[in-house]
Amino acid sequence: MTPPTNRLAQESSPYLLQHAHNPVDWWPWGEAAFAEARRRDVPVLLSIGYSTCHWCHVMAHESFEDPDTAALMNANFVNIKVDREERPDVDGIYMTATQLMTGQGGWPMTVFLTPEGQPFYAGTYFPPEDRYGMPGFRRLLASVAHAWEQDRDKLTGNAQALSDHVREASRPRPAAGDLPEDFLRRGVENLRRVYDADLGGFGRAPKFPAPTTLDFLLTQPGGRDMALHTLRMMGRGGLYDQLGGGFHRYSVDERWLVPHFEKMLYDNAQLTRTLLRAYQYTGDDTFTRLARETLSYLEREMLSPQGGFYSAQDADTQGVEGLTFTWTPAEIREVLGDGPDADLVLRVYGVTEGGNFEDPHRPDAGRRNVLHVPTPPADLARDLGESVEALTAQLDAARARLLTTRQQRPQPGTDDKVLTSWNGLALAAFADAGRILGEGHWLDIARRNADFVREHLRLPDGTLRHTFKDGAARVEGLLEDHALYGLGLIALYQAGGDLTHLEWARELWEVVRRDFWDEEAGLFRSTGGRAETLLTRQAQGFDSAVLSDNAAAALLGLWISRYFGEEEGERLARAAVRTYQTDMLAAAGGFGGLWQAAAFLSAPHVEVAVIGKPPERAPLERVVARFPLPFAALAPAEEGGDLPVLEGRPGGGTAYVCVGRACDLPTREPEVLAGQLARLERDER
Repeated sequence: MTPPTNRLAQESSPYLLQHAHNPVDWWPWGEAAFAEARRRDVPVLLSIGYSTCHWCHVMAHESFEDPDTAALMNANFVNIKVDREERPDVDGIYMTATQLMTGQGGWPMTVFLTPEGQPFYAGTYFPPEDRYGMPGFRRLLASVAHAWEQDRDKLTGNAQALSDHVREASRPRPAAGDLPEDFLRRGVENLRRVYDADLGGFGRAPKFPAPTTLDFLLTQPGGRDMALHTLRMMGRGGLYDQLGGGFHRYSVDERWLVPHFEKMLYDNAQLTRTLLRAYQYTGDDTFTRLARETLSYLEREMLSPQGGFYSAQDADTQGVEGLTFTWTPAEIREVLGDGPDADLVLRVYGVTEGGNFEDPHRPDAGRRNVLHVPTPPADLARDLGESVEALTAQLDAARARLLTTRQQRPQPGTDDKVLTSWNGLALAAFADAGRILGEGHWLDIARRNADFVREHLRLPDGTLRHTFKDGAARVEGLLEDHALYGLGLIALYQAGGDLTHLEWARELWEVVRRDFWDEEAGLFRSTGGRAETLLTRQAQGFDSAVLSDNAAAALLGLWISRYFGEEEGERLARAAVRTYQTDMLAAAGGFGGLWQAAAFLSAPHVEVAVIGKPPERAPLERVVARFPLPFAALAPAEEGGDLPVLEGRPGGGTAYVCVGRACDLPTREPEVLAGQLARLERDER
């Protein structure tokens, strides 16, 4: 018999639906829940997580599915469940409160609120009984309920003070004056202080991919080595899915060996672009292989039939973390036989009988192996006396057989909601791949995504909705939606030459400037004036796993300024970077997006227009694609037009390279264009 449902059964979020059969009397976020708390005169228990969060599942199984725990929750609280991906505005506010109170944050997040929404106690995961140095969840529930009844004045005083701190925490510490001349150099130096020169990455375990920081370092000759080494080490580790492509969320160790197995759209979209840029700087096909495999993964497992990209895939399969992705030697030999193919796979991917991974919650699943590449392929080929090409061909055939078998295993769950902001990241990745790799298939996927978002998530007034699921768009569009999708459209224009995409990006910039800019504070707010009133309107400069709101808005403003000759975009971008400059120098690793904006502000105004019909442009565009031009206004078009970079310029397959107000001679010769672009690259160094 199907267990009874609670109010979450009416929601569309996969995370909320996971809790629809809990005995907890959950409410979705909304005024009705807070009105009920006021009516009953009880506090609110706010639980925030997301569908692919491993520890969210653990707490759900231990506590939210337990009838005794649910009875305590229902008797003493109004219980609200929030999907952090669906409501990042709500999550951001209460994550700030949690971090202020505990010194750390994460999910699941557990916050106790007054009926007015003010937080007074917060934490993350709580075990059912006292352990790990944490109070048991049932004991915590009883303590909070008792304090609400017996010492409410103290709790409400704490709530007011903490709410004030949350509002204050959203204000950066602006420095006086403009950016110092050595600002970028100091940012690179600060990152080098926490760089792991042996293993790549920054800091100690756990290690995160940090694509926004890597993107910034790639633009800086003095820091490029850190980005390239990190990408190579990540690509050899278990963080990277060696069979199916794509990156897992983070590595629990310093060596990139054992990942937390969830896969997120935002990581894979951002890292694809980073890998493609690394290839442009180095010509190393290692980076294009990783990019292609990641794109293939996204197309195979994360692309909806309508053209939108899903959000994430779970870390667990049938309650065991990493079960789909890990192997034993016997399983590999069962697929490949006892011959040389299996021997090669075991050696290349470091597979042993003892394994390197065990789910601590399911030791009954046994020791298994996360596939990784302990020895670089070129070194292994030399040791085996084979060519790299022969070794790669044999390995690719074996990998394909293993992947086919793996696809027949039970698979992790997929969160199939479509988020506009993260789709902007995917749009940019596929557009860049189409342009840089010269493969039209990737560009077609990008165009389909733009068509999907225009049809399903764009409103008649030009604003966007945040999420799409089951045929319906929901949630007022946030700054991240308009800014990140606008950046994706810039990449799509650069790849395909359709000016309507650039005009759409300009339209989104107008929304960003009108609805999210705070002139007095000198920054962009994460929510617009029409959004639901929350504890505060936050401003985000720190990159979480995604380019921060202020970084995305600043970069979009800079692109619009470069393409349309409008000074406002550059003015606001400069103001935002200046507002955050103290924080950027204090914690360089958390502000990769704003560091990119700072690098853009300091870069010369470079324009590269290629004008003509697509077949006429193609030889010239192949040349442009070879060069890393991170801040150049690439302008493909069939003919000249109103755009300043195109105005008055004839086509027929002609390239124009300009720096500032000085232009090279127009050319139709790919070799000449290559020389002009090579000079730009030398000047950068």
